[in-house]
Amino acid sequence: MVSRKKDNRLLVIFIVSILILMASVLFSPAKSDNAFDQESAYAYLEQQLAFGPRIPLSEGHTAFKDWAVNEFQNSGWQVKLQTGTYRGKQITNIIATNEGWDEISKKSPWLLLGAHYDTRTFATEEQSEENRQKPVPGANDGASGVAVLLELARSLPRNLDKKVWLVLFDAEDQGDIPGWDAWCIGSSMMAQSFEKETDRPDAVVIVDMVGDKDLQLPIERNSDSQLAKEIWTLAENEGFGDIFIKQPKYAIYDDHVPFLQIGIPAVDLIDFDYPAWHTLEDDIQNVSADSLAVVGKVLYTWITTTNWN
Repeated sequence: MVSRKKDNRLLVIFIVSILILMASVLFSPAKSDNAFDQESAYAYLEQQLAFGPRIPLSEGHTAFKDWAVNEFQNSGWQVKLQTGTYRGKQITNIIATNEGWDEISKKSPWLLLGAHYDTRTFATEEQSEENRQKPVPGANDGASGVAVLLELARSLPRNLDKKVWLVLFDAEDQGDIPGWDAWCIGSSMMAQSFEKETDRPDAVVIVDMVGDKDLQLPIERNSDSQLAKEIWTLAENEGFGDIFIKQPKYAIYDDHVPFLQIGIPAVDLIDFDYPAWHTLEDDIQNVSADSLAVVGKVLYTWITTTNWN
């Protein structure tokens, strides 16, 4: 009888274990079809490189603009273009907005995420004069941030209660190039348009050079400290504290600075320790889908879970 009771207890334990396992499978949250997908983001990066250098006013630049507008629209976003001129050259910022979605109202928090899509005219960090006259491919410095934003457009849920702008800035990377000279021209144009407006973004996040295979994202020193703390703490909680380093490192004039100058909280996600910066080596061999995924997943979570009300 003792043996039979023991067998019965083992049978009950086995059945209960199976039921618990089945319940955990049946009732655990299913992975969303809209979750940020690193392979999709990487494909967006590859397509940009297929256009060749995206130097302002070049064929690759024009082809990219048409393609990006179409990709945003296919993902259900409204697109508008902000145009202007700099020294007689046309500048075009591409703005994708979810303002037409059901949950968006005039009272909704407004988040702006930006990345530059132009690539540098000359590889000015190359050693030889011959190579310094060639254009930068821009796999990391240009394509990586854009890839993250395009994948966010594809993956973000349609029940967001926040107004989101995903902005691709023109003419960020032409500083010290004859005929251009200035940096961050497209973002400066947009910031100027907000300067006298009471209706302006609550926060700006710039995504630049985030595809490095050895990704490290310390806090950029010019960035708004409170906003940086919020995002870096979230990243740490998501298990990415080894990549989002909660220590300041370098101060960079990037697309976030024009917004900071008019009083809008802004941060810059950038890995500036990138040996291929402004060289011909900034190509597909030096970027990683895993790095795009880390940044994309952190921003996806930040957008969808942060309470701004």
